[in-house]
Amino acid sequence: MTHDAEPASVLVHHDGHLGHLVLNRPRALNALTAEMVQSIGRALTEWATDDAVHVVLITGSGERGLCAGGDIVGIHRDAEAGGTQTASFWAAEYPVNALIAGYPKPIVALMDGIVFGGGVGLSAHAAVRLVTERSTIGMPETAIGFVPDVGGTLLLSRAPGELGTHLALTADTMTGPDAIALGFADRFLRSARIPELVAGLATQELQEVLAAVTEPAPPAPLLQQRHWINACYAVDTVEAILGRLDASTEAGAVAAAASIRSNSPTAVKVTLASLRRARLLPSLESVLEQEFRVSQHSLDRPDFREGIRARVIDKDQAPRWNPATLAEVSDAEVEAHFADLGERELGLALAEAAS
Repeated sequence: MTHDAEPASVLVHHDGHLGHLVLNRPRALNALTAEMVQSIGRALTEWATDDAVHVVLITGSGERGLCAGGDIVGIHRDAEAGGTQTASFWAAEYPVNALIAGYPKPIVALMDGIVFGGGVGLSAHAAVRLVTERSTIGMPETAIGFVPDVGGTLLLSRAPGELGTHLALTADTMTGPDAIALGFADRFLRSARIPELVAGLATQELQEVLAAVTEPAPPAPLLQQRHWINACYAVDTVEAILGRLDASTEAGAVAAAASIRSNSPTAVKVTLASLRRARLLPSLESVLEQEFRVSQHSLDRPDFREGIRARVIDKDQAPRWNPATLAEVSDAEVEAHFADLGERELGLALAEAAS
């Protein structure tokens, strides 16, 4: 009895002058593994100096989404066992995010369907970021006791006004047009035109293809709410933000306050601190360094494991956060998430400075 070989988790195609990477775990919504990140890094490194490749395209297999983020079930399993695989995964993933951002050739990322967490890291730093009418994009980490990473705090901190702060603390999502308005994406196309995009990039010039397949984006729903979002989030503590949301008569503010209160108190406070610090950092590499520290320290706390258990594994949607309230999360505890890791530092900013 023979068994078919397991399909590759990343399909690597070279067609005409197009290098095409397809995330290929459709049943897992193309959730990222260390093997996938390594495959992407290898292909991009090879194509960077291959004169036959003029442009790179990143897509996801299936029609549900580009990528739902990191394989958080695997992260939970590793954390429960006291393993080191998650730290190694991030140490491989974050440099690939930086590689995409600084790539010498145009990378086109198709942010179709669901694009969460690690999927944002693979796409929103690319040169050309395309969304469709099916796009749902977000950094919903605070809902699982974690903090936005993969350069997400850079993007969120530089979104207009306080829209990024709102999304990060509530774990809310964006439409495709929202993503364009907030600086996570560039252009809009109808999903029916995806085959035309892929075929065109193999033989035609990039700008010619984009002009043919993209169109003006519909209105961005989030922009209609920025008046109260900017007013409520323009303070530097979560408690003050909640006070302003509670005092608002906007229906969206009531929902936002409820979302923030349902998320991990520690993650919410550390996320706000991460965003405020990221605003002052000079580069993606320096932000990734900070996120790596925060991610490592988050692994040592109980909320990340508990959030994955409640939201993804048992799906009881009743996480038991520890500490359970914002008042119990001290400034010292928040500060501890930014502590230097010593020998475990990522070293990206150092590499950037040396290059």
